[in-house]
Amino acid sequence: MIKTGAKVSRREQILSALAKMLEDSPGERITTSALAKAVGVSEAALYRHFPSKTKMFEGLIEFIEATVFAQMTLVLAEQKSPLKRCELIVSVLLQFAEQHPGLSRLLVGDALTGETARLRQRIVQLFERIETQLKQLLLDAEVRQPFSASLPAATLAHFLMAYADGVIVQFVRREFQTSPSAHWREQWRALAPFLIAMDVAEG
Repeated sequence: MIKTGAKVSRREQILSALAKMLEDSPGERITTSALAKAVGVSEAALYRHFPSKTKMFEGLIEFIEATVFAQMTLVLAEQKSPLKRCELIVSVLLQFAEQHPGLSRLLVGDALTGETARLRQRIVQLFERIETQLKQLLLDAEVRQPFSASLPAATLAHFLMAYADGVIVQFVRREFQTSPSAHWREQWRALAPFLIAMDVAEG
């Protein structure tokens, strides 16, 4: 899951094992002793690569940020329609959660209970950054191709993020038995005409 080349480093092995444990043990706290056993090393060896479990979680959050924002950048480069960009950016987040069930527990804060507030703030900032991007796209759409929206750009961006957050929460609550992205495309096509008075049936 987390690798940068043909040879996977011990650090990447630790992060991959942690992500797998988050997926395999929904609702449970991960101990460093259990993680060390999963990796096949001593706890001391874990701490040679990460000074604390907080740093391990930060490594996973950095992977989330790098992956999600890289995919968002591709959407912005390949799509010109602001509304299509909004649809696909939400899809990026939902598909990431689906492809990385363990990390979806970080996205909803489930795995961060009892951890440092700094980790929870990183997730808050990740969602805020995506919401800001959606808001800007909707503001651009108003300027470049005027449309009649039932909600202000900021409110509509918040609505989209609330939808994404809720779907990922359901995914975690149901222990990954449902697909977060399964219905998004058809739901967007049904909702968008009520939110934005223009033709959104693109692509």
